Amino acid sequence: MAKTPANAPGGSQFLNRELSWLEFNQRVLDEAIGTSAPLLERVKFYCITHSNLDEFFEVRVAGLKQQVESDVTERGPDGLGAVETLRAVTRRVRALVEATDHCWNELLRPELARRGIVIHTARDLRPEDREWLDRHYRERVHPVLTPLAVDPSHPFPQLLNKSLNLITRVTVAHGAEERQRLAIVQVPRVLPRLVRLPRTDGSRDYVFLSDVIGERLGELFPGSRLSAWSAFRVTRNSELYIDEEDVGNILKAVEAELHNRRKGEAVRLEVSRECPEDIRVELLATLGLQADDLYVVDGPLSPTSLLAICEGDHPAELRDAAFPAPQAASLRDCTDIFGAIRTRDHLLHHPYESFETVVRFLEAAAADPRVLAIKQTLYRTGGDARVVGALMNAVRNGKQVTAVVELKARFDEANNIRWARALEEAGVHVVYGLVGYKIHCKVTLVVRNDEDGIRRYLHLGTGNYNPSTAKLYTDLSLLTARVDFGEDATNLFNLLTGICQFQGTRKLVIAPFQTHDRVLELIEREARNARQELPARIVAKMNSLVDTEVIEALYRASRAGVRIDLIVRGICCLKPGIPGTSENIHVRSIIDRFLEHSRIWCFENAGRPEVFVGSADWMPRNFFRRIEVAFPIEDGVLRGRIIDEILGHALADNTKARVLQPDGTYVIPPRRKGVPARRCQTEFVELALATVPVPPGKAKGGRVRMKLAKRPY
Repeated sequence: MAKTPANAPGGSQFLNRELSWLEFNQRVLDEAIGTSAPLLERVKFYCITHSNLDEFFEVRVAGLKQQVESDVTERGPDGLGAVETLRAVTRRVRALVEATDHCWNELLRPELARRGIVIHTARDLRPEDREWLDRHYRERVHPVLTPLAVDPSHPFPQLLNKSLNLITRVTVAHGAEERQRLAIVQVPRVLPRLVRLPRTDGSRDYVFLSDVIGERLGELFPGSRLSAWSAFRVTRNSELYIDEEDVGNILKAVEAELHNRRKGEAVRLEVSRECPEDIRVELLATLGLQADDLYVVDGPLSPTSLLAICEGDHPAELRDAAFPAPQAASLRDCTDIFGAIRTRDHLLHHPYESFETVVRFLEAAAADPRVLAIKQTLYRTGGDARVVGALMNAVRNGKQVTAVVELKARFDEANNIRWARALEEAGVHVVYGLVGYKIHCKVTLVVRNDEDGIRRYLHLGTGNYNPSTAKLYTDLSLLTARVDFGEDATNLFNLLTGICQFQGTRKLVIAPFQTHDRVLELIEREARNARQELPARIVAKMNSLVDTEVIEALYRASRAGVRIDLIVRGICCLKPGIPGTSENIHVRSIIDRFLEHSRIWCFENAGRPEVFVGSADWMPRNFFRRIEVAFPIEDGVLRGRIIDEILGHALADNTKARVLQPDGTYVIPPRRKGVPARRCQTEFVELALATVPVPPGKAKGGRVRMKLAKRPY
């Protein structure tokens, strides 16, 4: 595992946010480099590493460049200014690119070939393959291509963000003279980037579409002489810039800005290894980039296309075993979901317990004649027809339906606009929340006319209403009919859809109005209890920890003697293990088959533990620029399950967990002699399957029985 220090100079008590994120992406790549995951799953991790890095440049590096150009001199909490951070990021990214190239060329590609999945180059193709590719090119590829000359009458084309392009130098006769021009061909996005060669023996042989086109570039420029071709790709600033105070229609403003995203300022140039130096220099100058913005890649320039090789039938050992998540045991046999929720709260742990329960709740609400109204927030739906369709069906059934759609969910804007319009056409009342804030909370409110009066049923969650990602992300859902929760949710939706001031809450904790102060208060209470020698402990799980005030509060709690365990998947700006400051703080990150996404805060509270679950990370954007909801777990059984099972197993993981060091690097936790290997995601799968009844005829003991991890308090 790569070990590149991410700490800031000068003894700062904070790690740099951007470098911490790059360490996270290194941990993702480590899953591709290591051999613990099946081969095709390693390929997926390799692709995710590249996709993550693309977004990092589109947003974070683009922002750093703007700070540098604006002569921003303010230093971050880690002590680095924008110029220093950008230089450090460039060095770290170069090391990461080198590691990804090694992963592909020395590990994944050879191992794929050994397993009968071969990615060919144009040079190693058999004659019959070349003949087949000639026909394939003429019939399916050539008609789609557009050769672009760069000369006085043809200015350099506006290349789309992250499009894959081929470039060559063309020599043409001009009278008695010969002139050289650049020529560019974009690899069409409408065609598969991997071409599968015909085989009758079941083997899988592929060639990149860019290679197919590159070897035949001469056909696009007849009468010219071409030098060697090379591939390149431009990454652009993809942040949306919308002044919500000055726009009359937020939907149209987002749509207009989406068109600009494709043409934003260039922030990175990637070229294939064989790209000549003079062409590299010319591309940099044309795009307004510096030498530090150039990355030479010795591997696929658009590696997400490799996901195609993971499709179809493969030997079982090449991929993770399918996991059909069971229904939550507490709701598995119920025929009246509202009656079940009325009786008690229900906690769902996705993806180990099926998200279909949430979809069933929505569909039941849409069809139930007693339901009067449905209100729901939508951040990333994925366009699932059942979720959005349930809202549309509810309108057809005469119910009042409101959807609060977040149009600015990054890189899902176009999808959300499309579904917002479809919902409006179906009669759903669609609103876009509060000016200046992203609607990031996950809440569904169902108002039902029960036999004993009006009652409100709620779904509260940490993940999106997206059944597809719910199979890949670890999240928590709570189904409840608690009166105080329902009153708070009603007031929240009134705030989002109407014109009113925040009225406070009884139970829910809502950002940007309460969450930051509440978290600080809860941390300080643990510090106060520790000073009074009362039981004090903090266990928190999240995606990112960035907020400096919260980190400083955690340092104070550590100095007071509070034991603090943090499970932070991605960015962590807190430095653990600093003598006199954070020696009582331990930070771990878990990267595994499923993306860790749930947010849980657990406070010992002098022996009366309080547990909160919600949508917010401990970052300034979540505390101050988003509408977020955290909710207490008041059912003692469910609270115990979170503490003993979910957090307990995560803290016991010594296989996929990595432990943060003071210098910003991560190491595999040492395993004491005699301690068995623990992998929490595998244990969660086993726990979920242990609740599934054994079919008749199966041997006794067919259920998986496990001893829960030691209570983390």
